[in-house]
Amino acid sequence: MKKSILLLIIMLAITQPMFGVRIKDLVEIQGVRENKLIGYGLIVGLTGTGDKAGSEFTVRSMANMLRNMDIAIDPNLLKVKNVAAVMVTSTLPPFAKSGQYIDCTVSSIGDATSLLGGTLISTPLYGPDAKVYAIAQGPISVGGFSAAGASGTGVTKNIPTVGRVPHGALVERSIELELGDHLKLIMNNPDFTTTHRLAKSINTYTGKQLAFPVDISTVKVDVPGDYTENIVAFVAMIEGVDVSPDSKAKVIVNERTGTVVMGQNVRISTVAIAHGNLSIRITEEPQVSQPLPFSRGATVITPQTGVVAEEGGRRLMVVPSGATIGDLVSALNAIGVTPRDLITILQAIRQAGALHATLEVI
Repeated sequence: MKKSILLLIIMLAITQPMFGVRIKDLVEIQGVRENKLIGYGLIVGLTGTGDKAGSEFTVRSMANMLRNMDIAIDPNLLKVKNVAAVMVTSTLPPFAKSGQYIDCTVSSIGDATSLLGGTLISTPLYGPDAKVYAIAQGPISVGGFSAAGASGTGVTKNIPTVGRVPHGALVERSIELELGDHLKLIMNNPDFTTTHRLAKSINTYTGKQLAFPVDISTVKVDVPGDYTENIVAFVAMIEGVDVSPDSKAKVIVNERTGTVVMGQNVRISTVAIAHGNLSIRITEEPQVSQPLPFSRGATVITPQTGVVAEEGGRRLMVVPSGATIGDLVSALNAIGVTPRDLITILQAIRQAGALHATLEVI
């Protein structure tokens, strides 16, 4: 079974014919990005699962909220078991307009045990510039629950102290962006070869010299005059252009799970590989020793220990110079390696200077 999983994982990375990936999936347009929002709020209406009486910040928040409603009350008289203090987070999409609704997430910052059934009251959400960009409010959707008995025994599913308010934040401030007369495409995975191919593909598709590689991660694209008033159509056009991406030769190893993934450009110099397993089995059988009749001896148990050591007979495999992943997989599969064995073998090949790729352990 392990051998089959190993083969499946590595064969997925075996060199394939050149394929095209949309520019849309390779780059981000500089300036067209999301913005993170954050705020502090209160959730009310909980069934005794809110913050405990010692949560001073929750009590003070309730007192301040009531004071703003012209209700003066001593904070020491407030009970907060049905109220929970939370941090509210959301993501403002690019070109967001006033009046749009976005989702937000609420997370308990006190000792509330569950937010199930609660309602978030009006909470301003701030951007990095300390300006209010949205107002969040609404019932909480929690994907879990928590229940406990009087003795303290209980059951919890998922995380009941984190929930979402679908379409719970109303955008109050619009985000205006100007793309101008040129675009800057930022590579998700910077690479000189891919950047060059991307610019060449755009120029070939449009029939004009519009794209110019700036550096390893940036391509500048001029907007033609006939698209100045219709830049959305121009962006949509170039996003659909196919590019054959390139990448450095890499071998990614996760020693905790035994996962190994190899890139298609991995090459190996001539190397001989031998792999043998030493198996040691220790067995113990208790033996009962009975005394002779009418003797004063006692019955005792004496352990009988057996030790057997076996070394697997694996033959030597030679991988020729310039071998690809397919060659390596075939050779290692022939000597019956497991994913854990493969990690050790790859590290040894790298130490021998025969692995022409970056070995990255995660």
